[in-house]
Amino acid sequence: MEAVARLKKSPIAPRKMRLVADLIRGMKANKAFAVLKHEPKKCAIHLEKLLLAAVASWQDKNKDLALEEVELYVKSISVDSAGMLKRLRPAPQGRGHRIRKRYNHVTLVVDSLEQEVATSNKEANKTKTNQTEPTTDGAES
Repeated sequence: MEAVARLKKSPIAPRKMRLVADLIRGMKANKAFAVLKHEPKKCAIHLEKLLLAAVASWQDKNKDLALEEVELYVKSISVDSAGMLKRLRPAPQGRGHRIRKRYNHVTLVVDSLEQEVATSNKEANKTKTNQTEPTTDGAES
C-alpha cells in the first residue's frame, strides 16, 4: 500500500527542486535518505523532511508490517509550480525590472517493493491462466 506526502508552497524555484527530485526518483528509501543528506543544495533539506513524512504515513497505514522487514522505495515524485511573488527592482533611467520569486508544490509517493512484486506476479498469473493453449484432436498433418 502506497503512502503520499505533499509539500505545499515551498519557497524554492521548481526548476531547482526538480534537479534534486530527479536524483531520488525510483530509489529505495534508505538510499534516498543518504543521497539527500549529502546533497549540498538547500532544497534537499525540504525533500528529506518530505520523505520522512511519507515513510511515517506509510507506517501509520501498515501497522502490522515492520519497517525494517519491508523495503520502501520512492514510487513517484512530482514538482509542480505554485504561485509567484512579483516584485520590482529599481533600474536605470527610472525604470523597474521585474523579479519573480517562484514557489512550488511537491508530491512524493512511497510504496513497498514486496507489494509491487506481488501484484505484478498476480497479473502475470492471470494472463497465463487466461491464455488458452491450442488443442490438437489427434489429427496432425
